[in-house]
Amino acid sequence: QVQLMESGGGSVQSGDSLRLSCVASEYVYRHYCLGWFRQTPGKDREGVALIGPDGTANYADSVKGRFTISKDGAENTLYLQMNNLKREDTAMYYCLAANLIVCQLSVVNPTSTGNYWGQGTQVTVSS
Repeated sequence: QVQLMESGGGSVQSGDSLRLSCVASEYVYRHYCLGWFRQTPGKDREGVALIGPDGTANYADSVKGRFTISKDGAENTLYLQMNNLKREDTAMYYCLAANLIVCQLSVVNPTSTGNYWGQGTQVTVSS
């Protein structure tokens, strides 16, 4: 069973930074597309960033230049460094493992039963 353990959310002010972490099993870390999605009440889950086994990353336009997704193979850990946070970044953030042929945010179907999700970590940004 795939398990993803997130941490690092919190409440910050606009312009501040946060780093989210997600620990995965070694097999998932090495073979799955890993990424971050976020969701606010009443809205669909939206993609934030995705990184492939080869380290190639892609981002939602709303976070480009502010967020960086990365991985640490020694710890089987996925990160999301979030800088210059804005109020509209407020959401529950979820770690994702997806078994995709191409690791592109545009091809991730959030409702697919083939995806694995962490429990979520809340990020709240106030002005």
